[in-house]
Amino acid sequence: MDPVLLGEILAGTMFFGIIGFLMLGFPVAFTLAGVSLMFGAVGMWFGVFDPSNFGSLANRYIGFMTNEVLVAVPLFIFMGVMLERSKIAEQLLLTMGKLFGNMRGGLGISVVLVGAMLAASTGVVGATVVTMGLISLPAMLRAGYDPRLASGVICASGTLGQIIPPSTVLIFMGDMLSGINAQVQMAKGNFAPSPVSVGDLFAGALLPGLLLVGLYLGWMIFKAIFDPESCPATPVPAEEKKNLAREVVVALIPPLALIIAVLGSILGGIATPTEAASVGAVGAMILAALRWRLSLRVLREAVIATATITSMVFIILFGASVFSIVFRLMGGDNLVHEFLSNLPGGVIGPVIVVMAIMFLLGFILDTFEIIFIVIPITAPILLNLGVDPVWLGVMVGVNLQTSFLTPPFGFALFYLRGVAPRTVTTGMIYKGVIPFVGLQILALALLFIFPGIATWLPRFLYS
Repeated sequence: MDPVLLGEILAGTMFFGIIGFLMLGFPVAFTLAGVSLMFGAVGMWFGVFDPSNFGSLANRYIGFMTNEVLVAVPLFIFMGVMLERSKIAEQLLLTMGKLFGNMRGGLGISVVLVGAMLAASTGVVGATVVTMGLISLPAMLRAGYDPRLASGVICASGTLGQIIPPSTVLIFMGDMLSGINAQVQMAKGNFAPSPVSVGDLFAGALLPGLLLVGLYLGWMIFKAIFDPESCPATPVPAEEKKNLAREVVVALIPPLALIIAVLGSILGGIATPTEAASVGAVGAMILAALRWRLSLRVLREAVIATATITSMVFIILFGASVFSIVFRLMGGDNLVHEFLSNLPGGVIGPVIVVMAIMFLLGFILDTFEIIFIVIPITAPILLNLGVDPVWLGVMVGVNLQTSFLTPPFGFALFYLRGVAPRTVTTGMIYKGVIPFVGLQILALALLFIFPGIATWLPRFLYS
């Protein structure tokens, strides 16, 4: 058999083999590395893979660990964990619930707004969903909300941290697309390409993130008008309204100040994402101290949680590097290139197919797993076809936000299931997120039709 064809067959089989092992429940990082090593050995046996290529892994790993941009990841995670301990989310939820409680759908609207605020100040999906599930879900059920609507709006609002900056997913994608875009442009003869930075992706994701917030709010208003029994009003007692204005100011100023300090400094070109993340981490500690919640025990818990989450993400990245080497050098990238290039519709066809594949993978894989596997394979081809790297990164970010909501492995569903009362069944949670998955697909379609939603702000800020 032709060695090139045999290598491509092995590469394609390896990809689907990894998906199969992951569906059986094997750990992601070790599955990526282990299955890739097994297929690498098979490829070596048939003479279509040179094992000396693994020698580049050490340099790759050192590059990851010394990458200044990726230092922002543990800092942002620490900031989110520390803010969770400072109870800012609890105060925001309670205050916003009082502010909008007098109108139908008011509690749902407050959940969306708080989710957006927490996304822009923490970006930690699990903490946001759990906090809102513990505080808002019982209040919404007591008020007579449809459990499906209450569950759906909490899960969807909690996942806004994946697209609204600062997002750890955007940090990784920005770093990956920066290198891929430089390679593609140099291959085309452009030896001075326009750089793509994490700041570009942050700016590009801001308006799409606000678009999603608007769609969620629109859905709650629609339900309040056409299905008022699903989201009744919760009138606030007169005695609780006396100090409401003061409570709103106290609840809003700390997260707004942190958002301006972190996100504003990045978008304004004052600080790099890593520098802004360090400011955010210190700011989160200051906010915790102002609330008398900063102690050695809290600091220790935050550091351990940060180390655990960061290690999980980077070990997946290391395993994905093994997969990338074996897949690419056995001819997998040529196979994908031929497949996407031969699709009808010019650039439109390949983009639609890649987005569809990522959406389907979201049913069984986590966001980080998908970007570490799919982006290195497909992004070079799409960028070579003329796709804007910032637009592509934002499209992927919005698309993969659905991976937190799509069963059976939607993590937001698991987070809420863990804190929801027994009266809220798993089926109710699954049914509740369906409209919000539809809204995310609608946002993706609008981004596809109107790419300026993602590209206008970066060009305005950094032109």
